[in-house]
Amino acid sequence: MLQRLTQFWWLLVLRGALSVVFGIVAFLNPKMAFEVLVLMLGAFLFADGLLAMLLGLRMRHHDTNWWAVLTEGLLGIGLGGFALLMPEVTATGIVLILAAWFLISGVFEISTAIKLRKEIDNEWLMGAAGAVSIVLGAIMLFRPNIGTFSLGMLVGMYAVLFGVLLVGLGLRVKRAAA
Repeated sequence: MLQRLTQFWWLLVLRGALSVVFGIVAFLNPKMAFEVLVLMLGAFLFADGLLAMLLGLRMRHHDTNWWAVLTEGLLGIGLGGFALLMPEVTATGIVLILAAWFLISGVFEISTAIKLRKEIDNEWLMGAAGAVSIVLGAIMLFRPNIGTFSLGMLVGMYAVLFGVLLVGLGLRVKRAAA
C-alpha cells in the first residue's frame, strides 16, 4: 500500500487542500444562504469522491484494501451528485446525509490507517482524520436540529481539520518514499 501511495502522494495533498479551501469558505460564511451551502457541499463531496476514487483505482493492483478507498470515493460522488441534482431534498435531510457520510467515510479512513500503519511506523494522521469524521458524524446524528449557522461552522471546522490531516499524511508519505 505504501509503495502505491508514495507514487500518488499528491492526490492526498490535493484532496486535503480542497478540503481546507472548502472549510475556510464555509467557516468564514456560516450565515450564507443554506441552498448555497448545499451546492458547495455537493461540489465538495463530488470532487473529494473523485479524488478518493482515483486513488483507490490507482491502488487496485498493489493493495488488497483498495476497495475501501474506492468505496469511500463512490459514496462521495453519489452523495455529491445527489446534492447537486436535488438541492431541495438535500437541504431537508442534509444533517442526516452528512452524518452518514462522515460516519461511513470515517470507518473507511480508519481501516486504511490500520493497513498503512503496518507500512509506516507510528502512522496516525489517516486514523485521526477518520476519528474526526466519526465524531462529527455522531454529533450530527444525535443533534440533527442544529441550525444552519452551527452546521456551517461544524462543517467548516471539520473540513479544515480533515484537510490539514490529509495534507500532512500526503507529505509524510512523500518523505517515506525518499
